[in-house]
Amino acid sequence: MAKVANTPDSSISARVAVIVPAYGLAHLLGEALASLQTQTLTEWECVVIDDGAPDDVAAAVSPFLRDPRIHFIASGNHGVSAARNTAIAATTAPLIALLDGDDRLRPGYLAAMAPVLENDLSVRLATCNALVFGAVSRERLCFTRYQGSGDGVHGSLTDVLDRGFSVYIGTTFRRSDFNQVGGFNESMTHSEDLDLWVRLLELGGNAHYVDRVLGEYRVRPHSVSDNPVRLLQGNLRVYLGAQKRLPGDHPAQPVIAAMIEETRQALDFEHALLRIAGGEIARGLSDLRALRSQVEGPVWTLSFALWRIMPGLARPMLGWRSEARARKARRPALAAVLSGAKP
Repeated sequence: MAKVANTPDSSISARVAVIVPAYGLAHLLGEALASLQTQTLTEWECVVIDDGAPDDVAAAVSPFLRDPRIHFIASGNHGVSAARNTAIAATTAPLIALLDGDDRLRPGYLAAMAPVLENDLSVRLATCNALVFGAVSRERLCFTRYQGSGDGVHGSLTDVLDRGFSVYIGTTFRRSDFNQVGGFNESMTHSEDLDLWVRLLELGGNAHYVDRVLGEYRVRPHSVSDNPVRLLQGNLRVYLGAQKRLPGDHPAQPVIAAMIEETRQALDFEHALLRIAGGEIARGLSDLRALRSQVEGPVWTLSFALWRIMPGLARPMLGWRSEARARKARRPALAAVLSGAKP
C-alpha cells in the first residue's frame, strides 16, 4: 500500500502534474525539485515517489514538502513503470510531465510544453532539447540532428519508430491519452519510455519538438545504458508489440519490420561479443563473420584477417571495444537509438 505525505491542496488548480521517480537518487533529488520550483509556469503539482529505494528519499524530499504543490509517496519496489503509474494516479492535472530525480528543468520548460498540448489536440507528446552533463567528457546537447522527416518540429509514428525523431525523457503528454493507452507497461524493465511514446502516437497525431534547451540530462556512471543486450531486447519488444497492434496495411509496418530485423541482427552481434568475452572464441568469431554487415571499414577487415591467424587476440581486442561501446552508450544520442530508457 502506498503511503502519501503532504495531502494535495484542493485550492491549487494545476495545469501540469510533474512525476519524479527517485529510486536511489536521494543525493540528487534536491537539484531536481529546486529546478521545478524555478518554473515560470507556476500552476503545477508534483509527486515524488520512493518505490522501496535503498537510500533515504523521504529525508531528501522533506524540506520541499513546505511547498503545497509537492507531495511524496512511498511504495514497494515494483520498477520505474509501476512507480510512475502510481504517482500519476495520485495527481489530477490534465497534463503530465516526466522529471527523473537526477535531472533538472530549465525555468521555461513547463511554460513551453503546456501550451503546445493545450492549443493543438493533434499533438500527443511534447519534447525538447536538453543539456547533457555529469559523467561525460564534455557537456553537449541531447539532439543535434534534424528531427523527423518533415518540418523538424512534428514527428510521426514512423519517425519515432525508425528513431528519426528522438524523444527526450523530460516529455509532457495528456492524461487522457495516457489513460487511453493504459499507462506505462509495468512488465517492461527497459525501453518502457519508447513503448509509451509509440502507443501514444498509435492514437494518431504527432510528436512536437521544441528546439530549445529546456532540460538538463544527467549521465551517471554504471547506468542502465551499459547493458546493450537488455536495451536492444526492450526495443525489440516495442517493435513486436507495435507490429501486432497495428493493421497489416498500416504505413508504419514496413519500417517496423526493418527495425525488427535490424535489432535482431544487433542482438546477434552483441551475443557474439559476449561469447568471445566468455571464452567461446571460435563460435563467437564464426557468428561475427556471419554478421559482417553490422561492421564495416578497414579496421574490421584487418581485425578479421588477424583473427584468422591468431584467434586468441579477439578476446582482448573486443574486450577493449566493448568498454568503448559502453562509454558511448552513456551518450544520449546513442542511448536514444538503443532505447527510450533513461541512462
